[in-house]
Amino acid sequence: MTAIAVLTPDPADPTYSSQWPQVLDRLAQALDREGLQAVARPWTEQIDDLSGLDGFALILPLVAWGYHRKPERWLAACAAWDRAGLPVANAPDLLAWNTDKAYLAELAGRGVAIPPTLWVETATQAAVDAAFAETGASSLVVKPTVSGGAWRTLKLSPGQALIDPPPGRAMIQPYLPTIETEGETSLLFFGGRFSHAVNKRPAGGDFRIQTQFGGRYDPVADPAPGAVALAQQTLAAIGRETLYARIDMAPDETGRWLLMEAELIEPDFYLAQDPAGGAGFARAVRDRISASRP
Repeated sequence: MTAIAVLTPDPADPTYSSQWPQVLDRLAQALDREGLQAVARPWTEQIDDLSGLDGFALILPLVAWGYHRKPERWLAACAAWDRAGLPVANAPDLLAWNTDKAYLAELAGRGVAIPPTLWVETATQAAVDAAFAETGASSLVVKPTVSGGAWRTLKLSPGQALIDPPPGRAMIQPYLPTIETEGETSLLFFGGRFSHAVNKRPAGGDFRIQTQFGGRYDPVADPAPGAVALAQQTLAAIGRETLYARIDMAPDETGRWLLMEAELIEPDFYLAQDPAGGAGFARAVRDRISASRP
């Protein structure tokens, strides 16, 4: 079988130890059906010494969870992989670009609709108060621009004190109440082709849609035309070849679809909700390997 390296979390970080093996197993099962063997390699051990990535037909950072906790090391890894010309997909420079959610501002500049966003060097009470005054929002979401899985993300009401603000540069957005009523929708693309869609809703009383916070994921058999159009517009605005992409979006209260994230690094593909069980992903990987061979 052709060996594929799948980058996994830092072995010293127990945060995801109960989750990532299940995700890796689903990926491995899908790849196995195409004659591809998934081999786990911790991303944190493939920076200063790249010998652990020798001989792989392709390197996928699909379970490199926790990179947002060590952004300097992560960017150093991307640069090292790029210099070495390793067959990483998505491309290392694209991974680096996608690391900081400031990319959303770039996409907005290319016409992609995103929620109104205030970008600040540091999240402060003054910045939050100014955002409330400017937007008139009933709630705000504050999160670091380098983050994942709702890490250090806060939802605040007017007059609520900003306690334990997120580190580093931050983004402040009006909270979309439709997250609770309509949910967030993710469209998955493999090799540029649409695969499947999933709707994600938070547990009652919460605003975070991730399963670790009680979120519920349901397959969407026929995503709304507006959602599909926004996903395609986003991919076109990115303007790069992607082996995989997960485009997360939600409607505002007028029904306009807004881009929340374009996940190009280590998105969960929600293969448990994919009617094809990841067949589209595995075919895209196989096709990429075949195209790279002389």
